[in-house]
Amino acid sequence: MTAYNAVFSARFQTLLQYRAAAAAGFGTQLFWGLIRTMIFEAFYRSGAAPQPMSLPQVVTYVWLGQAMLVLIPWNVDADVRAMIRSGTVAYELVRPLDLYTLWYSRALALRTAPALLRALPMFAVAGCFFGMQPPPSLAAGAAWLAATAGAALLAGAITTLITISLLWTLSGEGVSRLLPAVTMLFAGYVLPLPLFPDWAQALLSFLPFAGLADTPFRMYLGHLPPEAVFGVLGHQLAWTAALVLLGRAALARATRRMVVQGG
Repeated sequence: MTAYNAVFSARFQTLLQYRAAAAAGFGTQLFWGLIRTMIFEAFYRSGAAPQPMSLPQVVTYVWLGQAMLVLIPWNVDADVRAMIRSGTVAYELVRPLDLYTLWYSRALALRTAPALLRALPMFAVAGCFFGMQPPPSLAAGAAWLAATAGAALLAGAITTLITISLLWTLSGEGVSRLLPAVTMLFAGYVLPLPLFPDWAQALLSFLPFAGLADTPFRMYLGHLPPEAVFGVLGHQLAWTAALVLLGRAALARATRRMVVQGG
């Protein structure tokens, strides 16, 4: 595992250098966070019907989403995509490393390093000025950290699977357009999942996307009790294992008969 740890560390440190991009992303996410909190405030003020989450909880949920936005698997590794398009992916096949684990290590760094750069200032600004609340207890905070680690593993598996799909699609433009809409809707970024209709809750809870954002955020809020973290982690790790197996099977099939561009 030393080689893969080195790949993850090198990629993580490289991504931490993009501070200007992180600052621009922070400004954009702060703007959209303000827009979304105003929309939800108007929604709550317009009706008196009881909701499954209070307005302060929803506001905090929104800011958590803005802080952890780039943890969501909404894009693929640009370097690997370029290698696939140019044909230099052939060099990846001759490395004395397991290709899936190599790409998974890169995907994990891609999901976590930019999130770290943007999350810390977002927590500070939103917590001080825009109504983001701290966890109600230390246990809730610890459960959120554990669930966020599980979300990172799950996001890495999804990202790697989508990267593998480029071996058939080459450009990846289609999946890059479709993936954000699917993940953000079903992970709770468009609307917190508890606000969806009752008939949709079973499906939303079963799909892997809830483990990317919704359940970790609800652990932070105390909307899910701290002891529920074991079920949350079980759901995340089960889907991670299933997606890793699917990704490995897809990669094995793709590399048995690979034709690179130009030959």
